[in-house]
Amino acid sequence: MHYTELEFDKNDIFVITGGAGFIGSNLTEVLLNMGHKVRCLDNFSTGPRSNVEPFLNHANYTLIEGDITNLADCMKACEGATYVLHQAAWGSVPRSIEMPLFYEEVNIKGTLNMLEASKVNSIKKFVYASSSSVYGDEPNLPKREGVEGNVLSPYALTKRTDEEYARLYTNLYGLDTYGMRYFNVFGRRQDPDGAYAAVIPKFIKQILNNDQVTINGDGQHSRDFTYIENVIEANLKSCKAPSEYAGEAFNIAYGGREYLIDIYNVLAQKLGSDLKPIFGPDRKGDIKHSNADISKAKKMLDYDPQWSFEDGINAAIDWYKANL
Repeated sequence: MHYTELEFDKNDIFVITGGAGFIGSNLTEVLLNMGHKVRCLDNFSTGPRSNVEPFLNHANYTLIEGDITNLADCMKACEGATYVLHQAAWGSVPRSIEMPLFYEEVNIKGTLNMLEASKVNSIKKFVYASSSSVYGDEPNLPKREGVEGNVLSPYALTKRTDEEYARLYTNLYGLDTYGMRYFNVFGRRQDPDGAYAAVIPKFIKQILNNDQVTINGDGQHSRDFTYIENVIEANLKSCKAPSEYAGEAFNIAYGGREYLIDIYNVLAQKLGSDLKPIFGPDRKGDIKHSNADISKAKKMLDYDPQWSFEDGINAAIDWYKANL
């Protein structure tokens, strides 16, 4: 079943934290197009206002400019709502190594505030962003839920802590929580700029600008790159998941594996560039390889990702060509 075929009550309200961000704004767009009511909570610290401008005059859209570290803002966002899709967080492994206290405040306290607000307001399903970084130094591929290593960064620790709090809120208070362990999501509206930008939008913009690309490491790092449409499907299907699977976390990926040097070569070929990349030092806290076993999400969430890496990269290139 495609996510657009999922049936929700017309009076349901979806709260999206981080609704101005890359994933949050895509969720917002899809839900509004499906005819649903969306309430966005964002402080615009990482997501630009331009991402929400198309929705501001939509009858079913409400923007709450607030902060997940403020419990009152979280309570306001959840009042009378049905579902929470909690995407708000600060990302980036290397940046978290530089700013551990800030990551604790936003990613852990902010999530705990949203869990508490969801409990108090009797939210039906609390779906939240976790990360493949929780696997840490566990060397085996593919990555399977329940087989985790030592975390390698403050960012990864915040996401693992979020999962533990979510499990507690399910077991202690009966709040249905579902963790989305995202693997390297990419697609429309992902920010190509800044020192901590994700590789695909960064590579695309640099190649389009005829700039030489620097690849961290030797190009032999591999990742399970996952197009945004697959992530939208996982979030919405989690809102329909059986309560018996609440408290669990799930790998959300396509289940493939791409090497960074191959990605660069594909993008360069598709964009008509013959520039060779530069190889820089490894990023601190990075894992070498990442690849997901998605069988648990398929079984428990009916997750059935339709977008392959190739389909996603073609769609992403088209979007950046039109929007950069």
